[in-house]
Amino acid sequence: MKRLDGRVAIVTGGASGIGKATCSKFLQEGAKVVIWDVAEAKALETIKEFETAGFAVDFIKVDTTSFENVQLAAQKVSDKHGRIDILINNAGVTRDATLKNMTDEQWDLVINVNLKGVFNCAKAVMPFMVANNYGRIVNAASVVALYGNFGQTNYVATKAGVIGMTKTWARELGRKNITVNAVAPGFIATEMMLTIPENVLQGFKDKTPLGRLGNPSEIANVYAFLSSEEASFITGTVISVDGGLVL
Repeated sequence: MKRLDGRVAIVTGGASGIGKATCSKFLQEGAKVVIWDVAEAKALETIKEFETAGFAVDFIKVDTTSFENVQLAAQKVSDKHGRIDILINNAGVTRDATLKNMTDEQWDLVINVNLKGVFNCAKAVMPFMVANNYGRIVNAASVVALYGNFGQTNYVATKAGVIGMTKTWARELGRKNITVNAVAPGFIATEMMLTIPENVLQGFKDKTPLGRLGNPSEIANVYAFLSSEEASFITGTVISVDGGLVL
């Protein structure tokens, strides 16, 4: 039996990067997967790839910064599948600048997507999990939330906030058999890294004890573990998946 057989999982930002790897892992583990993403064209390409591999995936175009949008999407998932078991709050953006140079627009966008979006998704999905007395919520944090990072005031603030929400929700929802955990990735080889100069990438690798970037699948593996029955007594924790970057 596969670890996620029959489970209905929503993956935000599932069209690419870590989200796409998560969808792939969850499908292999037997879950029914629904991608929530604003990047419709990219999501449809991803779905075609999965279909070619023999997997069926649902997609709903969702702006996670709009609670109304998220609430309608959650209802659609429940109407079709009869339940929502897993929420992977993976969607996120960066708009880097130093404190001196950061604009209101850069601050607001990152706060809205990375913090408000995570709040909206959990709030919308939670009633369905409570009704079934079962749920797994996994939030994407970051190692920068644990040690800070130059030029990322907005991003660090959101990821630190995600850790705080994770611990709070774990306390609030535990009696409903809902676990809430966070994963804090280090430097991961996603599409975002393609724009970074090779010498900077080498610097990331040099700072990491394992001497390399992480693979999106290595984050997906931890998402899958925390979503499975193997992690049924784990809640309110933050797991760093960073090659030893933060020790």
